[in-house]
Amino acid sequence: MTNPLRAYPSFRYFLCARVATTMASQMMMVIVGWQMYDLTHSAYDLGLIGLAQFLPSLALVLMVGHVADRFDRRYVLGWCLAGQLLVAVGLVAGNLHGWIGREALLVASVLLGATRAFQMPTQQALGPLLVPAAVLPRALALSAGGAEAAIIAGPALGGLIYAAGASAVYLVSAVLFLCAALCVMLIRIDHVPPPAEPVSLQRLFAGVGFIWQRKEILGAISLDLFAVLLGGAVALLPVFVRDILHGGAQELGLLRSAPAVGALLMSLYLARHPIQRRVGRVMFASVAVFGVATIVFALSSSFLLSLFALAFTGAFDMVSVVIRQSLVQLHTPNEMRGRVSAVNSIFIGASNQLGEFESGLTAAWFGAVPSVLIGGLGTLAVVVIWMRLFPTLAKREHL
Repeated sequence: MTNPLRAYPSFRYFLCARVATTMASQMMMVIVGWQMYDLTHSAYDLGLIGLAQFLPSLALVLMVGHVADRFDRRYVLGWCLAGQLLVAVGLVAGNLHGWIGREALLVASVLLGATRAFQMPTQQALGPLLVPAAVLPRALALSAGGAEAAIIAGPALGGLIYAAGASAVYLVSAVLFLCAALCVMLIRIDHVPPPAEPVSLQRLFAGVGFIWQRKEILGAISLDLFAVLLGGAVALLPVFVRDILHGGAQELGLLRSAPAVGALLMSLYLARHPIQRRVGRVMFASVAVFGVATIVFALSSSFLLSLFALAFTGAFDMVSVVIRQSLVQLHTPNEMRGRVSAVNSIFIGASNQLGEFESGLTAAWFGAVPSVLIGGLGTLAVVVIWMRLFPTLAKREHL
């Protein structure tokens, strides 16, 4: 069967840019976490890295949405990649000159969080402009699959390159950010600036109001927020690798890649077999399996079992991601996509970066294993509660 996405070269450039920047980001963050734990041996400090990335997104959310809807999204995305390139170069210099410490890693995390605050909603809003609506769910699945492939390769490659030193990892990341920026500049769209309007609170908060009025979209993105917020174990991987599984940087890279392996396989399946019926039940069931796999990981003392458990978390999280993104993008007009995507990115950032802080904080209180176990049980509780709070979403048949 002919792939209809081959007819859209700008989408291919977009996909290449997303793969390159995701790989670079993953390489950087796995080594930032490893360096932080090497320096402080503190689960709390690992959680602070996630908090440092999330706070800029929260502070900039209203400005980000306005920028993504007002200006050419290609240029906004290009400047975001240039900012991350500069952070990577700064980390190279810091490692070569020996001034990298706890504070420097936290500052780098804040700067990365600020640039990604603009990158994520702009990227989400740009994608639907590159393909017709009829093939958008397939394009979203393929784009997510490409990102997951980069998440697989990034940490594993970062762990291998780390043998040559942290500066080598950050240097390779800088090159990948440069390649991604060049791909973005090759994208061609007809950008028509919206009519100039004064910036008002009503305009800035339009994305919040749009989501609040559409309860099925609100239910889908808030389900993902609380499930991943509670069930995420990525921030504690250095603790599990070193103290429970007795491994090193290479084992950390493999475990960090495992959720992406599962997500990639699932995204490839969904790209060829889109979810067409019972989408609500499928989404809730996938989040429940995510919670069960998280519990298995928490209780595992076997490297292979931990690897498979994390792969299952990634596979079934991908089902939820594709359904949620399809609902958001298919039901949002183009002139609103930047502001809606900005709000959506806060939910994603809260579930990921804030979830890392939650994991680090609860691990500091109770220990790493109880922290992840409580999170997995909490995810199952969220599924039950959300099915009652959003019954129309649970019964939804089609995207």
